[in-house]
Amino acid sequence: MRKGGVGEIDVVLGQVALRQAGLREEDLVGVADRNVDGAKYPRVRVGVVRRAPAILLVVLLSILAAGCGGSSNKASNTTSTAAAASCDKGSLNLVKAGQLTVGTDNPAFPPWFGGAEKAPWKVSDPYSGQGYEGAVAYAVATKLGFAKGEVKWIVVPFNTSFAPGPKKFDFDINQISYKAARANAVDFSDSYYDVNQALVVVKGTPIASATSIAALKPYKFGAQLGTTSYDYIVNNIKPSKKPAVFDQNDAAVAALKNKQINGLVVDLPTAFYVTAVQVPKGKILGQFPTVGTPEHFGMVFAKGNSLVSCVNDALTKLRSDGTLASLQAKWLQADAPVLK
Repeated sequence: MRKGGVGEIDVVLGQVALRQAGLREEDLVGVADRNVDGAKYPRVRVGVVRRAPAILLVVLLSILAAGCGGSSNKASNTTSTAAAASCDKGSLNLVKAGQLTVGTDNPAFPPWFGGAEKAPWKVSDPYSGQGYEGAVAYAVATKLGFAKGEVKWIVVPFNTSFAPGPKKFDFDINQISYKAARANAVDFSDSYYDVNQALVVVKGTPIASATSIAALKPYKFGAQLGTTSYDYIVNNIKPSKKPAVFDQNDAAVAALKNKQINGLVVDLPTAFYVTAVQVPKGKILGQFPTVGTPEHFGMVFAKGNSLVSCVNDALTKLRSDGTLASLQAKWLQADAPVLK
C-alpha cells in the first residue's frame, strides 16, 4: 500500500474525496500483484514414429507454439482472451451494441478537450472532437469502424475510472497514467501520450526564483487526489511541508491563485493551459525529469475486456501513419526547462 495515507496530508477547501473512500487510489493498491511473467511450460518427450512423420511434425509445432506464447503487448496487462478476439465491429465487447461509450471527467479541460461548453459538459465539449484526447478518441473510434454519431460520452470521475468493478464505459480517456497498482483493478491500453510532470507557480513569489528540485523543499505543493502528480511531490520533490490534495484540479488551481499553496504539480500540457488561462501571472517553473519507468497515459478498460487489444491495434496504426504525432503537434505544447 502506498506510503502516506490520507491521515498524513492536508485537506484543503473541503475538496478531498473522503466521501468516496472506497474509490481512493490508496484503497486500490493493496490488491496483491500477480506474477504473469514467470509461467513455466511443461516439457514433453516425443517419440519418433517413422511411419507417421507428418504426425510428429504437427506435435512438434504444437509444442513450440505453446512454449513461445508470451505476450509482447506494451500495456503488459492484456488478457489472452483479448489477444484472440475479433476486431470486427460486430464482434467487439461493448457496453451497448453498435455504440462506443467513452468516459471522461467533467469539467473537460483544454488542451485535452475543446469546443464550446455544452450541458452537461463544463468548460469544453468532448463531442466536439477537439483537444488532444477528444481527437484521439474519435480517431480510435474510426479505426474500430464507428461513425462520429455512434460515439457516446459519459461523465466518469477520475478516481472512479480505475476503481474495481463493472464499468459503464467501453474505455475511459482522462490523462490516466499507467501504474501497476491501478492495473490490478482495470486494464490499460498502450500509451497514447508519454508525459512529464511540471510545476506551476505565480510570478513574483519566492518559489518563482528556484532553479533546482532541491530548492523546492521548503515550499507547500498541491495536486489532484490519486494522481501521479501527487506521487511525484511525495516521492521525488519530498518537501518539508505536507502536500495538499484536491478532489478536482480546478480546486487546486484556485488554491494556487489564493496563495494557499506555493506550487501546483500537473502534467506539462495542462501546465500550459493553467498558465495561459486559469492563473493570472502564472508561470511554468519547469518540467521534472523522468524517474524510473517513463510515465505514459493509457485508456482504461474493465478488467479482462477483449476490446483493449483492438484499441491497441488502432493506436499502433495511428502511431505508424503519423496521426498521433500530428494531433500532438496541433493540440499540445511541450517545451519547458527541466528542473534537476
